[in-house]
Formats: sequence, C-alpha cells, structure tokens
Amino acid sequence: MITVKYFASLRSVAGKEEEQFSMGSETTLEKLSEEISKTTPKLGEMIRRKKVIVSVNMNMVQPGAVIKDGDEIALLPPFSGGC
Repeated sequence: MITVKYFASLRSVAGKEEEQFSMGSETTLEKLSEEISKTTPKLGEMIRRKKVIVSVNMNMVQPGAVIKDGDEIALLPPFSGGC
C-alpha cells in the first residue's frame, strides 16, 4: 500500500487528510496521479501540471519518481516565504 497525505489547502480539495492506494510493488507518480484522479480529478490534474510539491518518504521528488509499495507520499501546495 502507498499512503498519500494531503496538506494545507489540498486537504480541502481532496476532502480528506490521507488515503491509501494499492499499486503493486512499484509505480510512478504519473500512474498514482491517475488513481487519485478517479476520486479527485482536480487533484490528479494538479499533480500532472506540477502545481503541487511532492515528497516521497520526506524527500522532495521530481515528476518521474518511482514509488514503491510502503512509501509515504506527501502532497503540499506551492508556497513562498521569506521577508
């Protein structure tokens, strides 16, 4: 199982804090976004259009990242800061 956690405004978009997906032993972020799109099309589109920050096991990743069974994915909205 892959656990996907939604943070900040993405919780409202998803309507939940987290969910789990059974994707086999290995998959890609693109395939995971397709699964997410089945229940939350807007969120899947945001992932594909690189409108969210993606972390796998607390490490920021690029769109072509490989995701393995047991991984924890965090989806965060883009943010800025500083002074």
